[in-house]
Amino acid sequence: MRAAVFIDRDGILILDRLEKDQPVPPLFLEQMEPKTEAIEPLRQLKAAGFLLIATTHQPGLSRGSLSRRELDRMHAVLRQMFCLDDILICPHDASDCCPCRKPKPGLLTEAAFKWHVNLQHSYVISNKWQDAEAAHNAGCTSLLISSPWIGKGHRDFVLSKLGEVPGKIAQLQPAARQISALASR
Repeated sequence: MRAAVFIDRDGILILDRLEKDQPVPPLFLEQMEPKTEAIEPLRQLKAAGFLLIATTHQPGLSRGSLSRRELDRMHAVLRQMFCLDDILICPHDASDCCPCRKPKPGLLTEAAFKWHVNLQHSYVISNKWQDAEAAHNAGCTSLLISSPWIGKGHRDFVLSKLGEVPGKIAQLQPAARQISALASR
């Protein structure tokens, strides 16, 4: 079984857009701003053998405010830029009470089945409490990047920036120590 790093799309791979002080996902490719500072840490994790799987809530699909074509265009850019192995989507609204909407672990368990992932040796990177709770519910380790949305619930680690993630994983997982060697090159 393999280990994976699950990355929340909005806030980690792309800049959060704010409306009324709350993060909202882009509805068009032109609204999406990829975070180039995520390229190197994710490259290091990929080189260390981790699967890179982005996860995202996209309730605009079920509400009709986001077209699948536009979402696919955005994800094509992200797959190429960040060398992602997969992007898993929850298209449901919060009121749908689906098992894949974080903080429920459905997206993580779906990935575990699809990719033969050992969740106990996997990590979730996000800047929102829902992902840390999903990680906890699935048995993964959560690495939250400091933000106004990390909440006060369960989280394993809070880091100040994404660049600290490879080093933290290397500390936590001896097999991942090679990340440190890659980072120092």
